[in-house]
Amino acid sequence: MIRRRAMSKYILPLSIAGTVIGGTVLVKDYATGGTCPSKATVSGKTIIITGANTGIGKETARELARRGGRIIMACRNMEKCEAAAREIRGETLSRHVYARHLNLASLKSIQEFANKITEEEENINVLINNAGIMRCPYWKTEDGFEMQFGVNHLGHFLLTNLLLEKLKNSGNGRIINVSSLAHKVGQIDFNDLNWEKKKYDTKAAYCQSKLANILFTKELAERLHGSGVTVNAVHPGVTNTELGRHTGMRKSNFSSTVLGPFFLFLVKSPRLGAQPSIYLAVAEELEGISGKYYDVHKQMDPAPQALDNETAKHLWEMSAKLVGLKNDNSDPQLQSNCTVNVSKV
Repeated sequence: MIRRRAMSKYILPLSIAGTVIGGTVLVKDYATGGTCPSKATVSGKTIIITGANTGIGKETARELARRGGRIIMACRNMEKCEAAAREIRGETLSRHVYARHLNLASLKSIQEFANKITEEEENINVLINNAGIMRCPYWKTEDGFEMQFGVNHLGHFLLTNLLLEKLKNSGNGRIINVSSLAHKVGQIDFNDLNWEKKKYDTKAAYCQSKLANILFTKELAERLHGSGVTVNAVHPGVTNTELGRHTGMRKSNFSSTVLGPFFLFLVKSPRLGAQPSIYLAVAEELEGISGKYYDVHKQMDPAPQALDNETAKHLWEMSAKLVGLKNDNSDPQLQSNCTVNVSKV
């Protein structure tokens, strides 16, 4: 009897703690969108994911490999990419997880990657434009573009165009552009896309690039109408990944001590952050839906500036000029010996 009473003294608090922790997990899952509502598989489908060696990209690759996909992880850091690919192969027991080099800050690297994919793959079923950089200092890409606009928008713009024929070959290819709620305060400055005439604002530059993702999605959907290929943009939710390494929040005592507990509750894990991309890649009910914006798993209207047809068209034309892409939707190619004076665009 004495032993039973002594044990109950510990069991009750542990039971309460377990209930609280379990309830907290459920509430957090609900608050952050939860897991992918679709159980559809992607057996044998070829899926390219940029920035797949860490964070949302890695978790997206892991889950889609688990669902039977042939995963091509396209990353700049090949050491990390190979390590992530080995980890996923070991965990999922899938042999079809491949690491490929892609530096979205280099037009040459993008062209080389696209050439390799064109040679090796018969078709592409899903392209997930996931890689990104957020609020970095004023850096430039290899080709002279402001880094956030260059990587987040121009790099994926070129990559997607160069892979369109392979996506069309699949019959019902899907393109997923990972954007952000930050697009709502974004503006496209056509007079100075690369921040060479005004003081650099890293936050505004990031918001511009995320708005560009949605405008690109809108215009591409128009151009792909009737092709069988769909394209949608998604805000994955605020996620705890390496993307925020330049924001300074991790270095702030106030953020870590006062805001930290709230962030832990509301900010997603990379696994949960990957669920919206997984949903758009696999959900059978999304077949044929194109040109839309999803906030986690729900289709919603983006900001008004993301719905402007003329802005979307003008951005496409300027982007094509910047990356040296022939503005021919039927057969995208790079113009030979193309040089662009970035300061004049």
